[in-house]
Parts: sequence; structure tokens; C-alpha cells
Amino acid sequence: MSLKKQYLKSKPVCKVTFKLTATEAGSASSAKLIGDFNAWDVAAQPMKKLKNGDFTQTLNLPADAEYQFRYLLDDATWENDWDADAYAPSPVSFEDNSVVRV
Repeated sequence: MSLKKQYLKSKPVCKVTFKLTATEAGSASSAKLIGDFNAWDVAAQPMKKLKNGDFTQTLNLPADAEYQFRYLLDDATWENDWDADAYAPSPVSFEDNSVVRV
């Protein structure tokens, strides 16, 4: 898992690329990026699966903020991003959420 950040010079936005590797995804056939930026909508568009089995998705997020998120594998299993900037207690489970700061 990794987070790649690119700040846009023209506006206060950070282009963040989220990546879940094939190893981390295991046998999952789909992965969704769910978090504050999409109101934790489990019906969100799935991430793009690459030929090597990695999953990726890029979002333009308003800068100077932090967002909690997790990955949802096969609509059943939640996974954190272990390269996240921080972790925060989830208000709905006993597990922490990943946090990206932009």
C-alpha cells in the first residue's frame, strides 16, 4: 500500500493516488476506497485493478485537511493502509481507520 501525493499549483488541491498491492489484496477480486471523501459510501466505484493484481485510485482532495479511509475487499473485508500518515479510532468498530493528510 502506498500513498502518492501531488499538490496542484493552480488550486488548493492535492492529487492523491491510493495503491493496494496484489500481495496486500490477497485473493480479492475487487477493492473499494471508502472514506470521509465519499461519505463512507460502500457502493462507491471500485478501484482499478491493474494487470499485476494491484488496485489503484486517484482522487483530488482539498488541501490543508485530513481524511479517514479504509479499503473494502470483495464487499466483505476491511483493510487499512499501513503506509497511511496516521491512524484514528473508528467510531463504528474496534479497529482504527487510516488517515491521509494533505
